[in-house]
Amino acid sequence: MSTADAPLPQAPHIPGAPPNILVISAPYYRNVVDGMLDAARDILTRAKATFEIIEVAGAFELPQALAIAASAKSAFDGFIALGCVVRGETDHYEFVCSAAMEGLMQVAIGQRLCLGTGLLTVDTLAQAQARSHETGANKGAEAAVACLKQIALKRRFMS
Repeated sequence: MSTADAPLPQAPHIPGAPPNILVISAPYYRNVVDGMLDAARDILTRAKATFEIIEVAGAFELPQALAIAASAKSAFDGFIALGCVVRGETDHYEFVCSAAMEGLMQVAIGQRLCLGTGLLTVDTLAQAQARSHETGANKGAEAAVACLKQIALKRRFMS
């Protein structure tokens, strides 16, 4: 199923207290990431979640920030990572994409975190913009829904 075929993200019901979410944003491509951030913010607001937003330099720093935040004393129920990597003319793209995605998954699994990932890995800026615009499919909204669904799952099995 492609993004174009997917149903539009809807805020799920989360049992219990409103969740508290940390959104980690890597706004290297500010216009793209802000579009995803706006959509994630909308889903979180509809789910009555509280949230905080922090920024890091780029996609490579997302897993590092997640690990730091997850080990802090503040109590977040879930995390959302947002960023964008656009393919260039060098191998840098492959290294950053692999390290960022593997790092996020490693931290999330290792610390049993509820993580929604909206890290776009695209060939062109136009592809990124198509996945981060206000209407239709938006990977920021999808990441927020994924995070909230993971929180509901964790509350069900770990309470």
